[in-house]
Amino acid sequence: MQVDIPQVLFKNRHLGRPATIDEYMAGGGYEALRATIGQRTPAEVLQLVLDADLRGRGGAGFPAGRKWQGIPADHVGTRYVVINTDEMEPGTFKDRILVNVDPHLVIEGIILCAYAVGACEGVFFIRPSYEGDARLIEQETQVARERGLLGKNILGTEFCFDVHVHRSAGRYICGEASAQIKAISGLRPNPRKGGPRTSVKGLWDCPTIVNNLETLANLPGIVRNGPAWFKSLARSETGSGTKLYSVSGQVARPGCYELPIGVTIREIIFEHAGGMPPGKTFKTVIPGGASTPYLPEALLDLEMDFDPMKKAGQRFGTASLMVFDKDTCLVGATLSLMEFFARESCGWCTPCREGIPYVRELLRRIESGEGTEEHIAMLQEMLPVLDLAYCAFAPGAAEPLRGLLTHFMDEVLAHVTEKRCPFGNPPPHVRGKACGTRPPQFGPTPCPEDQCPI
Repeated sequence: MQVDIPQVLFKNRHLGRPATIDEYMAGGGYEALRATIGQRTPAEVLQLVLDADLRGRGGAGFPAGRKWQGIPADHVGTRYVVINTDEMEPGTFKDRILVNVDPHLVIEGIILCAYAVGACEGVFFIRPSYEGDARLIEQETQVARERGLLGKNILGTEFCFDVHVHRSAGRYICGEASAQIKAISGLRPNPRKGGPRTSVKGLWDCPTIVNNLETLANLPGIVRNGPAWFKSLARSETGSGTKLYSVSGQVARPGCYELPIGVTIREIIFEHAGGMPPGKTFKTVIPGGASTPYLPEALLDLEMDFDPMKKAGQRFGTASLMVFDKDTCLVGATLSLMEFFARESCGWCTPCREGIPYVRELLRRIESGEGTEEHIAMLQEMLPVLDLAYCAFAPGAAEPLRGLLTHFMDEVLAHVTEKRCPFGNPPPHVRGKACGTRPPQFGPTPCPEDQCPI
């Protein structure tokens, strides 16, 4: 990694272990908190975040300060902060890395947010497979309490705030803010639309701020160094700060990299992630997580920033890049993503509940050599249908398909004309139907539904 690239979130990165509270404090940790509680008003902290133009790092990119402004100023009573660490989108793993690098950076950011919005309790919502991270946060929040940084009368002031860990039931839909509120409350986690925002009526019907973990981890730097400093970290004119980029797939050095907002996709892949593995040639990349479209090679010099990506018909998303080489079948890759989205739908509305499995079946037929040009036309017809879904889940699921049909139609047509996968992939497996991948012990008949090994 280049030495001239500032490391803010990964400043205390150590190989194989998280930074301790003493290591964090030696580098200026908790200085922002000490300079804030009893020294600044909550409104002043909010203004710092607004001036810094901190946008959400969880996918939507909504300005954090504007979200905080949504809490009614005249509300008397409990307010909550929910830290969204669900991170169940394929290819996205930045939050897991960040917690394991510097847990107290995260904790300080949470406390600063709570102070700014007047919250007395925080819920650290985390996916169940991140059990190690959950235990680490529980351990380090206890360390913070013992140092007087969390709990009652923080730093000897009247400000009281504490946070506890809530382990998710393990569904992708729980990452959506209103669904997450319901999940914590023990309700069916389908999204809520048309009613009051969560900042007005959230957890237990109280004002609740839901922010991604990486978003809140930026607060100590902003409060300590100022909005101008934060904006100067970006390379693009419209950007602010650095960003954690998850890079996976066909690259020499997959991993999580802290780089400026506005860095080009080409630089991320071919410089920091080491380029393609030996013998591999670049084909495409999904730049912002599984719910963003394939990006063609012609757009590799696009700046990774919310506005430039949007202007180019792409989405910044979680800035999680999945790289594909020339030997990868994109029909098969899209089918794999649709399998995930079909499984994770909450089933609340028809376009999502019925539409995504329908798309999955059409892709399965094309990938297995059973597809026709009529099936391709049906896929194209489904794109606007998925956009009619109740929440953003199905439109997000449609993005890889949209990218496939826009930039790689020749590959889709090759499956139809050759009546097989031109990349040599075996026919995709379907439960209860014969497949070329089932073990011999299942015999020549279709795999039983309750014994299918795939």
